[in-house]
Amino acid sequence: MENDRQSLTSVPDIPVSWANCLSEVTSSGGYQRLIEILQDERSRHTVFPPVEATYAALNLTPFEEVRAVILGQDPYHDDGQAHGLSFSVQRGHRLPPSLRNIVKELHEDLGESIDITHGDLTDWARQGVLLLNTVLTVRAHEANSHRNVGWESVTDGVIRAVSQRSAPVVFVLWGAAAAKKIPFIDTACHAIIASVHPSPLSARRGFFGSKPFSRINAHLHSSGSQPIDWYRPWR
Repeated sequence: MENDRQSLTSVPDIPVSWANCLSEVTSSGGYQRLIEILQDERSRHTVFPPVEATYAALNLTPFEEVRAVILGQDPYHDDGQAHGLSFSVQRGHRLPPSLRNIVKELHEDLGESIDITHGDLTDWARQGVLLLNTVLTVRAHEANSHRNVGWESVTDGVIRAVSQRSAPVVFVLWGAAAAKKIPFIDTACHAIIASVHPSPLSARRGFFGSKPFSRINAHLHSSGSQPIDWYRPWR
């Protein structure tokens, strides 16, 4: 069975660069309960992303290298799509609707004519863009199925930790769920770019035309940081 091929380890270790700032969260009873829940889930269901990709966002973007945060909801729930980065999809899969709208806005915002041949945003993460979901796992084919199992305390801890840094960071909050994280962000130090979610249900109500990519780079420039090459994944 496919479930039997999944690792018995339900959650990998927190990446080293994040371990200290998340130690209070990961030493809590709630985190231990989360591990137990995921152990049970993986023993009975297919869970995405694969165990080893659970903390891909934290692995690819070390704590001290975060320059922007793009906050998503939970992983894609269809076979083979999710690989631990918000809005990103593994190569070989069609771009999901929200990602298609993100790419459309990228073209409108920056105006470069580059063919988008895949939806793997790993090269954003490697430039300091933390592609974080508020919930890091999902049961196959059941969207939001791991909401409220304990991930929120972990990802809220990530947001708080980044907010406590003195170096300015740009937080990109798309949709009402992401906007709920504003109280965790020190707005005196960090910038927030917020709009409706890029999903087809809402994108035309304020996501299209919001120019998030040029605005992120403008904030980075004003704080003396290098801009993000948003087209790097496809160059």
